[in-house]
Amino acid sequence: MKGSDSLIEQNQNIDLLRFATAGSVDDGKSTLIGRLLYDSKSIFEDQLNLIKTFSKTHRNQEIDYSLVTDGLKSEREQGITIDVAYRFYSTPKRRFIIADTPGHEQYTRNMATGASNASLALILIDARNGVVTQTKRHSFISSLLGIRNFVVAVNKMDLVDYSEEVFENIVSEFNAFADKLSDESIYFIPISALKGDNVIERSDNMPWYKGSTLLDYLENVNVTGGRNLTDFRFPVQYVNWGGGDDFRGYCGTIASGVIRKGDEVRVLPSGKTSKVSRIVTYDGDLDHAFAPMAVTLCLEDDIDISRGDIIAMADDLPVITGSLEANIVWMDSDPMDIGKDYLIKHTTATVKGSFSEVLHEFDPEDISMKPSEFLSMNEIGKVKVELKSPIFADAYSENRITGSFIVIDPHTNQTAAAGMITKYKQVSPDKACKAVKARVIRYAGDKKEEAKSNYDRLSMQGTHCIYVDDDLLKETVCKGIPVDSEQYSDTIEGLCEIVTRSGVSVVVCSDHLRS
Repeated sequence: MKGSDSLIEQNQNIDLLRFATAGSVDDGKSTLIGRLLYDSKSIFEDQLNLIKTFSKTHRNQEIDYSLVTDGLKSEREQGITIDVAYRFYSTPKRRFIIADTPGHEQYTRNMATGASNASLALILIDARNGVVTQTKRHSFISSLLGIRNFVVAVNKMDLVDYSEEVFENIVSEFNAFADKLSDESIYFIPISALKGDNVIERSDNMPWYKGSTLLDYLENVNVTGGRNLTDFRFPVQYVNWGGGDDFRGYCGTIASGVIRKGDEVRVLPSGKTSKVSRIVTYDGDLDHAFAPMAVTLCLEDDIDISRGDIIAMADDLPVITGSLEANIVWMDSDPMDIGKDYLIKHTTATVKGSFSEVLHEFDPEDISMKPSEFLSMNEIGKVKVELKSPIFADAYSENRITGSFIVIDPHTNQTAAAGMITKYKQVSPDKACKAVKARVIRYAGDKKEEAKSNYDRLSMQGTHCIYVDDDLLKETVCKGIPVDSEQYSDTIEGLCEIVTRSGVSVVVCSDHLRS
């Protein structure tokens, strides 16, 4: 048992690489992943026996490697990938999480979902067909999602007689397209997933190729980008009141950056500051933690914090924005409805928002920009978004978590789009007050600290509001008026009505307001 525990602990300490397959239908993505898992002995024996039985019965072959990831009945029957299949395997050098994504244009939204958490894109190209539109579409989406490491596997080389010329022509064609993308690192490998050429073992059929095998490349590639360890961002998912007397912890996953015990942090939207007293995990307390660890933070001060709030370093904050530009991958079968209210889910917060304009649509064939009034399913474009309540965000290029959001249709509850923030406009109180209806927020006279805390929160959100309590009232508009009189209550009510009519909310702390 001790030996088993030691192996588990040793495996957990190995570097983890998340990568996603991409490319057109029938390029052999599932077959390649199945081959990788089979040759690295990462398939359970009972699963392997089922795959071999199905292969002999329905495919008339010894083993169909694509069945390792194509788990849905409809996928097995049609011989295509429909949903994203996640698989885990490891070697002595590295652990891997693979997202095998579909190649059909109809399921582009699934591909974007699978690639959203990847650090590397494995682009498959059929050597017989070369670079096709869907290859470009998936490569472009991977680039938009911030993936900067591409390995292009030119598959089915056995069907083109392992031709070096065919391989080099595809390399040239893909490089010509990739010049229009961001700064990607691209590595090309000629393979045959079915035969195993250059997958794990070097192929004798292609002596002209002097580079790495696919597994060797995946084990040793230095994955850069995609993880921000500078700007600490911690979206609060849950407030934990358990764990012993007076325990109060804020649970969530670190979106970016590093946090240490004793660091001074600021809570948004309240703006309150405190210091980290504990970093709690299932395995015990830590002195420091970093993205993407799931932790519970405890603070020295008792601050009103709830789900949707963000904890950041006191001197390094995201911006408050209610108006932004974003690259959008439209996923819904219903087209974008300009002006319609959608739900915008950003980190752990959800706000209402609408699309005011499509700045342009991208043509995946050559990444050119063309005018468009709206986006339809699987189309990609840059849009303007207006939010009804501000969010705390970063540009996607700086932070993939706080710089991204999903769009939900409130009528169907379907995910309509995925967005990556490229530009934002900081909210001003005057603009924010248009998004939030002015109102009177009432507190009892003994709730002054709670009332002030909520006022600070609303102000940080960009809500135009004022704060009053009995002490301020008695010094100003109610000066000389008996506190328990109707005139005192009438004066407060009149003040609140005048202020709210001008579009400004009032946080009032008094026992003399009529309910």
